[in-house]
Amino acid sequence: MTDPAIALLVFGCFLLLLALRVPVAFSLGLSAFAFFFASGLPAMSVVQKISTQIAEPTLLAIPFFILCGEIMSAGGMAGRLIELAGALVGSVRGGLAMVNVTASMFFGGMSGSSVADTAAIGPVLIPTMAENGYDRDFSVAVTVASSTQGIILPPSHNAILYSLAAGGTVSIQALFLAGYLPGILVGLALIALSAWIARRRSYPKGERVPVGRTLAITLKALPALVTPLIIIVPLVMGWAPAHQSAVIAVVWSVVVSSFIYRSLRLRDYSRVLRRAVRTSGMVLILIGAAAAFGEALVYLHVPRLLADWLTSLPAGRIGLLLLLNLLILALGAIMDMAALIVILTPILLPVAEGLGLDPVQFGIILLLNLGIGLCTPPVGSTLFVGCAIGGISIEAASRALLPFYFVMIAVLLLVTFVPEISLWLPDWIARAA
Repeated sequence: MTDPAIALLVFGCFLLLLALRVPVAFSLGLSAFAFFFASGLPAMSVVQKISTQIAEPTLLAIPFFILCGEIMSAGGMAGRLIELAGALVGSVRGGLAMVNVTASMFFGGMSGSSVADTAAIGPVLIPTMAENGYDRDFSVAVTVASSTQGIILPPSHNAILYSLAAGGTVSIQALFLAGYLPGILVGLALIALSAWIARRRSYPKGERVPVGRTLAITLKALPALVTPLIIIVPLVMGWAPAHQSAVIAVVWSVVVSSFIYRSLRLRDYSRVLRRAVRTSGMVLILIGAAAAFGEALVYLHVPRLLADWLTSLPAGRIGLLLLLNLLILALGAIMDMAALIVILTPILLPVAEGLGLDPVQFGIILLLNLGIGLCTPPVGSTLFVGCAIGGISIEAASRALLPFYFVMIAVLLLVTFVPEISLWLPDWIARAA
């Protein structure tokens, strides 16, 4: 078979399996098998590629960070951070919405997962907001939208995945540092939007917390607040690689949850471990299958052909960057995030570099795009979790999310066209080291 015929077979097989509702990981793996059979290459190559990708030592950081997020979610850290956020911003009009965003900024930056963020914060804040006069669809929308901060604020296991998909040439430390300013910018933009909506709809004000009480709440939340530093400092200072830093994070989360807050007992760990193993297994299967599928795309020269096609369009650099973002956004709305990172990175990274984007900057752009995709139908897993917690339909939540989509896309465009937003901090740390 010719290369175009094989490419048609591979993509046709993949789309057909998706249409038949076959899980994405199996769709990718079976499509990779179809390629190797059609090309006359040994099918064992697929298995070897999957096992080689999963055996990558740096990949150990992902299950450990997932376990850390599960322990923190079950161990009471989210509650302390919600209480702190309420003391800081809860007294203004629409304060509970701002508490929601601020708590996501704190907790999402530790769990590294938008789904974990929504699952931990949503059951507390969505009913509380509804009971205090907030529209339920708005409560779900602000919870779902603010959870995107967990995708780009460190320690994001998706950033580790991007580094691996880029061939290990992009520093995980630089990616973690690059996520801080864009993540905070997303949070501030969502707070501003929430305040504007709250004023228009006359949502209630919260009670002012006395200074002494605020200090007491801050001290109680301090062990949770220092978690990001315990994770990021050894990594940035070169004291520990990513997977060792993840182990340190797990140990610290156990200490805080079981011995400081005493909210996680020994028998609770079986439930936490089951959830972490299930999530890690899903992610690792996706990574391996997507790597095999990506190998097939490389054999078929798809990255080079796509790069040549995009750069040949008479759209100019700005138009091509907009088109690149639109493509990732569209794919993020219909496919799993982990699979897309592994598939798209080797394809689009050369295109992005050709358009003058730094690989670290493109990593943040990719993660932010796909984070927005987690909040959009038809396949947005974070959106599904938020709707399940809030007890509303996807249609109602999607309508309420419309202004949040616009704000997040505005931040995305700023990150795209102002490189300093993502590159200033890692560059400054590199110069200071």
